[in-house]
Amino acid sequence: MDWDDLRIFLAVARAESLSGAGRRLGVDASTIGRRVARLEAAMGAALFLKTPQGYQITPEGARLIAPAEAAEQAASAAAEAVTREAGLTGQLRIGAPDGCANYLLPQVARDLCAAHPGLEVQIVALPRVVNLTRREADMAIAVSPPDTGRLVVQRLADYRLHLAGHRDYLARHPPLRGLEDLRGHRMIGYIPDMIFDRELDYLSATGVETAQISSNSVAVQMQAVRAGAGLGIVHDFAIPFAPGVERVLTDRVALKRSFWMIRHADDRASRRLTLLAEAVAQGLRAELARLEQQLSATGDGRT
Repeated sequence: MDWDDLRIFLAVARAESLSGAGRRLGVDASTIGRRVARLEAAMGAALFLKTPQGYQITPEGARLIAPAEAAEQAASAAAEAVTREAGLTGQLRIGAPDGCANYLLPQVARDLCAAHPGLEVQIVALPRVVNLTRREADMAIAVSPPDTGRLVVQRLADYRLHLAGHRDYLARHPPLRGLEDLRGHRMIGYIPDMIFDRELDYLSATGVETAQISSNSVAVQMQAVRAGAGLGIVHDFAIPFAPGVERVLTDRVALKRSFWMIRHADDRASRRLTLLAEAVAQGLRAELARLEQQLSATGDGRT
């Protein structure tokens, strides 16, 4: 059985579509379809059932998952053995919530690629938890640890969030002396039914129930704050990217959250991915500390 056919089979099983598998592998969907058909002919069984929702794996296909994943691990180990002396190379896909993806991971990717010229880093920013079982990414950053799945979870670092507004907005609106004054201000936050993790429910810390401007993206929320549209709870590490944005009521609203690194349990055997995970973890901690220290040095914050 051809390993490349198994690789395509796994990609379709994880993406549940030919086009999704094609994007992951850099192969057009028609080629993916032909290769699946060839594998099914060789196996003498249908591996997928085409439905309106996508390609659903059949019982015969499900039985092929474990041996295909074993072949995947063996191929990865072989590739590592060949390239071990050449440094870290190949593709690394990191899934992350968009705050981390926008404000921290670009600098981490820059430093990784500078240290390892043969490395290609892909950052996947999704408004949901990245599915490692379907191999949407090689590793993921999350704001809370998962409680199900064959996963390895590592706590990376704590980060802080505060209520903030642009100085132009603050100058045009009533002063803030306490949480009760927020009633006279326009609030910015998450779309309530699109909060995919309880740790993202920031606005409840203010006692305000409704945001007049909302988005499922913290980067969009920050841009609204930067535009002077209102007040929002933002990451301290994002404020250096938004000139004019100042923290307010820092003694009343101060949130602490954590970043967690999540990997598939099978990847513990991969020396390459372990080294990359360590490098990403170190880089993220260092960049987070740098940005928060930069913010502290400016001495902003209105109590």
